[in-house]
Amino acid sequence: MDVSHAIPAKAPGQVSLRQRFAARAGVSRLLTTVRERIESLPYDYPPAVILAADLALLVVTGAAVIQRHAYFPSVLPLVAMATAFLPIPLFAIFHMNPHPALLKGSALASCALFLLQPVSADFAPFVLVIVAGEVAAVASRGWTIGFALLAILELVAFDVAGHVHWGEQPLQGLPMYIIGILLGMFVGVMLQYQRRFLYQERENHAIRSGQAADEERRRIAREVHDVIAHSLSITLLHLTAARRALQTDDDVTEAVEALVEAERLGRQAMADIRRTVGMLDAGPAQLAPEPGAADIDELVGDFRRAGLTVDYARTGELTTVSGAIGHALYRIGQESLANVIKHAPDAPATVRFDVTAEAATLVVANPLPFGPPPRRDAGMGLRGMRKRTELLGGTITAGNGDGGWIVRVGFPLRTGSCAALSAMLPGRLWIKQEET
Repeated sequence: MDVSHAIPAKAPGQVSLRQRFAARAGVSRLLTTVRERIESLPYDYPPAVILAADLALLVVTGAAVIQRHAYFPSVLPLVAMATAFLPIPLFAIFHMNPHPALLKGSALASCALFLLQPVSADFAPFVLVIVAGEVAAVASRGWTIGFALLAILELVAFDVAGHVHWGEQPLQGLPMYIIGILLGMFVGVMLQYQRRFLYQERENHAIRSGQAADEERRRIAREVHDVIAHSLSITLLHLTAARRALQTDDDVTEAVEALVEAERLGRQAMADIRRTVGMLDAGPAQLAPEPGAADIDELVGDFRRAGLTVDYARTGELTTVSGAIGHALYRIGQESLANVIKHAPDAPATVRFDVTAEAATLVVANPLPFGPPPRRDAGMGLRGMRKRTELLGGTITAGNGDGGWIVRVGFPLRTGSCAALSAMLPGRLWIKQEET
């Protein structure tokens, strides 16, 4: 038995499954192409809005064609309907954007062709109502008002000829059509204002995004600056101690200890820099904690081990200091001690860290070195300290006082403590030294 006889033959006119899939794929490609073409228009309206206007125009022209069934076999209503949709094939085939002049011309011509065959309660003038809204939504004020006047003049001319009427009286439908044109124009104007507000909001959003990005870059730059200034300052002190131990005392053990400490701090600085620069990455945030108030003791210890003489005292409980304020205090103390090494490497430093129920205060002081005074412009480090303090509502002073250079910073720890903080730190901010 031939197996081929067991396969049922396809009935005449039956569509195969492959043909159905091909048809669906073709329709899908067509819809995708239509959507892409609509989105490429320079008017930046959602495709749904444009398709809704075309659908309303289709309903109005279809109703106007049906109203003129008594004139068949005349094809004039079909020509009028095709004229109303003339911008669509020009856009789809020749990629000609629907310019306001083209929209106006096709609507005026379509309505005129319809009105050549008058009917009672005519839907044809509503073509002008819809297109008046389309023109007002995409064109300037002059184009909008000009089209509205031409549309009204066209209706008045056909009304004088007796071709425009809603009921028995010739002038009964003209005011309604004119009001419809004006309403359509106002709807289009509102759409255009909405589009302008959308553009303005996009521009404002772009400006805010740029400002946020700039602020983030500045914040990361401050972090990198503080890390590098601190690590290099202490590393150089250790290297200096190792050189002196080898040159003067031939103490290899002391030199090795200093070099080991310098190596440790260098590795720690590299890890801090990698973490800080990693903030620029769009990936997941790093889980390593940032230094805080509890790390100030270790910070002072690093400078002491590097050879800097530091008189340090801390009072109060650190549990009341938040993470953001503690991080700011750590960075400001780090920057201040690094400046002591840079500007007064042989001078001792005094660090006082006091925490009360109302405020957290950090004071770093050192005698001024002999020689010419430093330049008066503020460097990046002092600007960074000021920015950190201002963002958290604190107060900072930096300058000459009590026979030396003093950096005093304080942060309120609860509401209502700003007055007490201002009393402890008289003066908002004054900076008189250039530093790194």
